[in-house]
Amino acid sequence: MKRTQTKLLASLALTAWILPALAQDIVVYSARNEQLIKPLFDAYTRDTGVQVKFITDKEGPLMARLKAEGKNTPADVLLTVDAGNLWQASEEGLLRPIRSKTLETNVPAHLRDPGNEWFGLSVRARTMVYNTQKVKPTDLSTYEDLAHPKWKGRLCLRTSKKVYNQSLVAMMIHEYGEDKTEAMVRGWVDNLATSPFPDDTKAMEAVAAGQCDMTLVNTYYFGRLMEKNPNLPLAIFWPNQNLKTKSAGVHVNISGAGVTRHAKNPAGAQKLIEWLSSDKAQNLFADVNLEYPVNPKVAPDRNVAAWGSFRQNLVNVKEAGSLQIKAVKLMDRASYK
Repeated sequence: MKRTQTKLLASLALTAWILPALAQDIVVYSARNEQLIKPLFDAYTRDTGVQVKFITDKEGPLMARLKAEGKNTPADVLLTVDAGNLWQASEEGLLRPIRSKTLETNVPAHLRDPGNEWFGLSVRARTMVYNTQKVKPTDLSTYEDLAHPKWKGRLCLRTSKKVYNQSLVAMMIHEYGEDKTEAMVRGWVDNLATSPFPDDTKAMEAVAAGQCDMTLVNTYYFGRLMEKNPNLPLAIFWPNQNLKTKSAGVHVNISGAGVTRHAKNPAGAQKLIEWLSSDKAQNLFADVNLEYPVNPKVAPDRNVAAWGSFRQNLVNVKEAGSLQIKAVKLMDRASYK
């Protein structure tokens, strides 16, 4: 009897010790704006009872902060956009590998780190947007074709200083090699109607105004602009879809997350990232920013689905980081400002 009571007391003591650990707060460093992530974290708290505390900033300062804090960091999760940034965080030793059957199931292999240090949570496609009054869809085909002289004075682009275009060029280097990619980028520059724009929205506004005929943007910028101005003469075109020519598909990138190397609550951090990849969270995570769910079982928001389906480039998005320095140098050589 005493032995049974002793075992029971030991079990209760162990349970009392485990429960607070499971309910321990999770701290997130996020490069995504508060209005995009707070609804998700609030939903996670409702589902689990676990509080999520977060700090938002640009990815550069957040990674510098993690490095400076070292073992004293309060951060359990780094959440940011673009695989190039996640790759850099991994290279700088800011993340730890985790083993998760849930994440391996919910996140396709090309949208996560082969070493399991970061995982995509939403997909953003960098594709073409054109003026419907000046361009026919049949005029369009591939990213490479935009270097053709027929587009002389008809192309607008966002600046090369933004990571989104650096990642696009990095993926092209992987696909075509440096020489062919540089010739392509030089063709883009030759075809510019005006100097590169500071953001995707201004580039699309120039297309709508007739300053140029088409541009390259992340799809969610198109969604936001059309929500505000639904009558703009703009439409999406999905390039590189022709299987007969072995086109690789639309360039995609991610927003994603990893568990920090010195996380105080790594188990809780992993559970949060797993939850963010779940069916319920994916709808919230993708819809709030008009992105695509990373989880293939989850359908996109109806407004996003209305843009049509497309075939993704299945090259692992880590190449957006590993080839980024070469991409930046290539764009400099090609005078892409």
